[in-house]
Formats: sequence, structure tokens, C-alpha cells
Amino acid sequence: MHGNMTITILGSGTCVPSLERSSCAILVTTGESKILLDSGAGTMRRLLEAGISIFELSHIIYSHFHPDHTGELVPLLFASKYPDSRRRRTPLSICAGEGLVGFINGLKRVYGRWIELDPGLLDLTEVDIHGPDNLQFKDFTLNTIPVKHNPESIAVRISSSRGASVVYSGDTDACESIVTISQDANLLICESALPDDQKVDGHLTPSLAGAIASRAGVGKLILTHFYPECERADIVQECRKTYRGPLVLAHDLMELEL
Repeated sequence: MHGNMTITILGSGTCVPSLERSSCAILVTTGESKILLDSGAGTMRRLLEAGISIFELSHIIYSHFHPDHTGELVPLLFASKYPDSRRRRTPLSICAGEGLVGFINGLKRVYGRWIELDPGLLDLTEVDIHGPDNLQFKDFTLNTIPVKHNPESIAVRISSSRGASVVYSGDTDACESIVTISQDANLLICESALPDDQKVDGHLTPSLAGAIASRAGVGKLILTHFYPECERADIVQECRKTYRGPLVLAHDLMELEL
């Protein structure tokens, strides 16, 4: 039985500034948990537009440390220090590949105490970047697997206690691990950075994303992480070369129920 999971695309864009597409961010709500996948520029504003306060977030999971995926972590931590009446009283859990602690410490060398939360309010967890890993939380299971982009890059799979599952590719080139972690998932949110004829290393195109979804047998595919070049191409037609199932092109504030 599925259910009990809501996915909101907060940012469907890239590092390129856009009024239509914020940088990468997705919100997954399951049970009492509100899980933010990446937090590129524009995330906090999109959260507000989706009716969510930063204090409600229980987890942030980073696919990798590029600025278009992590850029709003510093403003989010700084905003969390403001003495709002609804201020954070429960720990924020941040998960990412190996290197997370060093990444946060590097930010602290720049920003110091301005991004240091009160003791006990920040919990950092690093997952394996050499093979599959998993973490069990109250409302969900987190599975991760290394993918082909940065050394710390992971794809993530969130499974609710009621059996619904969503996979987020993060940024990746074609690789076996993204097929493995996506196997039989209800939903795959997959990067499709550029049209087929503009393929670059470290990123997918619509037909490559479609092939992954087909091989994994996913229930539905959402393409996201669109560079401006994608607006001038027929992304659906390119994806249909390799994938015949339910297909959606992401846009900011799109919401789905599983």
C-alpha cells in the first residue's frame, strides 16, 4: 500500500539565474518528517511559497556540494538564529556523502558563529561514497549510492513507512548505480541537464534519463535540472526515444502525491 508521501519540486533549474526555475531543491514530506533534497539559490523563498517555514524542516540531504545544490545552506542556517517565536527547537539533521563535516567546517571558517546553531540543534551524518549505504529514520528509510559526477555525489532513495518510494538522482552521468537504486521505485526524479545533441560529461540528457527509468522499471519519471538550452528543445520527444511510461517535466512548485 502506497501513500503518505508528498513531493514538491522547489527548484527545477541550475546555476543559471532564472525567474522561472530556482536552483536545485525538492521537498519530500512523509509522516512528521519534512526532508529537503538540496538547497540551491531560491530555496527558502520557494519553501515559503509552498507554505513551509525553515523551522519545519527535519532533514536536509545533499546530493553533492556544488553551489547550485548547496548555495542556500548558509542563509538558511543564519536565518535559523533569528529569535522568531516559532524558532527551531528540534534538531536539523543534515546528511551527505563523505566530506560533509569538512564542507561545513569550511563554511564556518568563512562565516564563524553566524552559522553556528545552538548546541544540539544540528546533526551531521556522512554516508559512504564507495558503495550503497542506508540510514533508518522515524518516518522513512534513506538509501544512498555513489553516482558519476563529483567524488561525493550520491543518488538518494526515500522510502516511507507505508511503502512509497522516491529516488532523486542528484547530478550524474549515465552509470549502473542510478539504475540499481531506482529499481521499481514509484517515482524517479532525474536530472536531464541538456538536450541529447548537447551532452556534456557528468550530466544526463532526456534519452539517457529515459533509458535509466526504463531499465529500472520506475512507476513515473520526472525530468529536472534544466539548463536554458532545454527550453528550446522537445525534451518529451527526446525522452520518448527510450521511455514509454508516465513522464512529467518538472517546474517550480509542482506537487505530487505518492
